Amino acid sequence: MLHNIYYTSHDGVNTIHACLWMPEGEVKGIFQIVHGMSEYAARYSPFAEFLASNGYMVCAEDHLGHGETAKDEDALGYFDENHDYRTVLKDIRHLGVRVRANHPDAPYFILGHSMGSFLVRAFLAEYPDDKITGAVIMGTGFQGKGLINTAIFMTNMNAFFRGWTNRSGFIKSLAFGSYNKKWGGKGFEWLSVNEDNVRAYDADPLCGFPFTDNGYSVLFHSIKAACSKKTFKKTPGKLPIYIVSGDQDPVGGYGKQVKKVCKMYMKTGHDSVAVKLYKGARHEILNDFTRDEARADILEFINGLTEAHYAAKTAVKPADKPADKPADKPADKPADKPADKPAEKPEEKPAE
Repeated sequence: MLHNIYYTSHDGVNTIHACLWMPEGEVKGIFQIVHGMSEYAARYSPFAEFLASNGYMVCAEDHLGHGETAKDEDALGYFDENHDYRTVLKDIRHLGVRVRANHPDAPYFILGHSMGSFLVRAFLAEYPDDKITGAVIMGTGFQGKGLINTAIFMTNMNAFFRGWTNRSGFIKSLAFGSYNKKWGGKGFEWLSVNEDNVRAYDADPLCGFPFTDNGYSVLFHSIKAACSKKTFKKTPGKLPIYIVSGDQDPVGGYGKQVKKVCKMYMKTGHDSVAVKLYKGARHEILNDFTRDEARADILEFINGLTEAHYAAKTAVKPADKPADKPADKPADKPADKPADKPAEKPEEKPAE
């Protein structure tokens, strides 16, 4: 069942809208979804309901400038006046902490898709002590410093002359201009092989809206943070991470950048990282022909960790022995008398 949650953003101005999907029975785990650019939390309802039917409580917030958090159409694609991705990280964490408070012993998982994947990668390093049981990184990529710094510089220049609320076709082209080249389209064909999904996305007023320069600044800085070596190093080394993507997803460089992300985690000492590329799938593997397979794979990943989590908690410990009493002191024996001297023999006389 879907419930709505509201709380004040860490920008101190906006009210964050979030969704909570409850399982019918006992909560065996908590699963947080971090959505991507130009979409919103409730778009994940089918996947969230699938997880809820398997015992997981699922939560997801609409980021600043997205979904019901955006006050009106003009607010879509604009985060806050500081255009700081860490404000978004704080809003994500607020929801997780709030939901986990009622189930402190349950395992906690987090999934980030697309822009959300970069935010989650930064989140894992920003909050390494949050006791996350496992992370799913979906539809992600990797960009080098030179390219991302150029994108940030161009966005700053554009905003300097036109303002942070400007919606620049040039910056949009810089970010996504090459995504449809492989398919020859001009819309969102790169999202999915499933044409119904592409049409639904295109027709949804809360999807596909152009970002402001402010929005692109947050996006590019989150990508820069996610791809920095410092972030990989600060991410807990024992954290199980499952990276999933379509091998035809341009965000992940058609699989190459996805493998690069996996390699970076392994290079920085992470020993529990797995990657799966879905053959023929594009960006939205949960809305494509791969939907059932991707759902099953993610469920298998979290179920295994959930079982291990509870097994560790209920492991039979050796029964506590009552504290040993100090050993009784043996009864004092009466002090031994000195041994009797053997009777002295009379001195033998020398033989005559």
